[in-house]
Amino acid sequence: MSDSDPRIGPVSRRRFIVGTGSILGAAALSGRVTAARAAALPAAAPIADGAHVPALVIGTGYGGSVAALRLAEAGVDVQMIEMGMAWDTPGSDGKIFCNTREPDYRSYWLRTRTKAPLNYFLGFPIDRSIPRYTGILDAEEFSGITVYQGRGVGGGSLVNGGMAVTPKRENFAAILPSVNADEMYDTYYPRARAGLGVGTIDPAWFDSTACYQYARVGRKQAQRSGFPFVFVPDVYDWDYMKQEAAGTAPQSALAGEILYGNNYGKKSLQKTYIAQARATGRVTVSPLHKVTSVAPAAGGGYTVVIDQINTNGDTTATKTVTADKVLFAAGSVGTSKLLVKLKATGALPGLNDEVGKGWGDNGNVMCGRANHLWDPTGSLQSAIPCCGIDNWAAGGAFAEVAPLPTGIETYASFYLSITKNPNRAQFTWNAATGQVDLSWQTSWKQPSIDMAKSIFDKINAKEGTIYRTDLFGVYKIWGDHLTYHPLGGAVLNKATDNYGRLAGYPGLYVIDGSLIPGNTSVNPFVTITALAERNIEKIIATDL
Repeated sequence: MSDSDPRIGPVSRRRFIVGTGSILGAAALSGRVTAARAAALPAAAPIADGAHVPALVIGTGYGGSVAALRLAEAGVDVQMIEMGMAWDTPGSDGKIFCNTREPDYRSYWLRTRTKAPLNYFLGFPIDRSIPRYTGILDAEEFSGITVYQGRGVGGGSLVNGGMAVTPKRENFAAILPSVNADEMYDTYYPRARAGLGVGTIDPAWFDSTACYQYARVGRKQAQRSGFPFVFVPDVYDWDYMKQEAAGTAPQSALAGEILYGNNYGKKSLQKTYIAQARATGRVTVSPLHKVTSVAPAAGGGYTVVIDQINTNGDTTATKTVTADKVLFAAGSVGTSKLLVKLKATGALPGLNDEVGKGWGDNGNVMCGRANHLWDPTGSLQSAIPCCGIDNWAAGGAFAEVAPLPTGIETYASFYLSITKNPNRAQFTWNAATGQVDLSWQTSWKQPSIDMAKSIFDKINAKEGTIYRTDLFGVYKIWGDHLTYHPLGGAVLNKATDNYGRLAGYPGLYVIDGSLIPGNTSVNPFVTITALAERNIEKIIATDL
């Protein structure tokens, strides 16, 4: 790649590859970030070889961002290590993120061909060749399942639909049995929602805007079959979306931007927790850095080995630093894989045998339905979902009424279901390959399909409609090959104590979705954020 690569515009190679962590500056009072505030924060150099840091956070997703902010507020200097890019530099099209309908080099993490969750349309495969690049969405393939994860500063917040759902209180004991529900619902869930900037769509606007016709069809059909229909909070800026619809602001959700990032309206972590963390002056982010080892240091604390990579995924430098405290926040898969490797290879041999266990897919399964011609779902569809069908108590399924933003009328209703799937897998070290394996089996998705059918079989019977068979293959109804919501692998109060401390290693913590054993009954990131708020408060109070 030249210094002025045509794919990314006239920006220096070093600035683009190394990244800076200067994402969007400090949060403004409304939760939005102004360009002036962003520009006022100087770019910070990535972590240096030989550095000694008080706290090192591995990952910049929900748990890591909460930890970094609260540690910084407590006066602790923090280094955040992020495998993905900073995503703060526009490409040659003037936008940071590419569109879902036109994936380019920015779309996938080190792949030469896209691997879209919905990879067929009208029975034809729609994946395409792309240049290998450190793109924003990782489709990580294990035996039996593909796990979709965000890669970049902000982690999963970059690529999800922003559905910010708090579980029903009556379901909480099954989600985190060792955690006090009163504390979570009185203190930490509200704190998380405030920090994330959660809001709910204006119901009157929902009823009138063209971009949610697909959701109104979903509501009508759910209610006609007797299912509870609920509006779901989200972290999208709903005022901005109204401007998109009115034609007074650049389109983002209404341009189909979701899977590979959202350029304008979504309040991802770079605009909320990370912006606030950087504004303290105590947090530095090092993008395109990957932690490969953590081991006790001779003089106390931990020796951390970090590979710096370029946008081809090649290692350009290896750095060794020491940290007084290390917080694992690389996501359910990233944290679990790293801990399993460190235990098996002798870097952290004292980790207990619960490490790697209790992993689940949050019961994710997708499907589409073919509506009649008198139920069009609209050619203009907001990519941000705002509602769902709740059959959890009766059928074990909560179905997100999801967009299908193809830009044409499809007469299709599309759903991502979260189900009460009981199956749990385990990560194990494979010495022969030097990799971590996951024991998930494709057949384990059958309970999820059965639970989702408790909703959609009934709707189809009532409406006289059928399932779409052209979205996941040729004559294949169910998207049962994936998860957007990986959870578990370092389960709270099993692999760790009840606040995420790794037993036998003072100063090592887990603070991400790997703490949650496999299912949250709804979209998980508010629970991950709230649990991180709870745990870091305790850690700061007792361990610092």
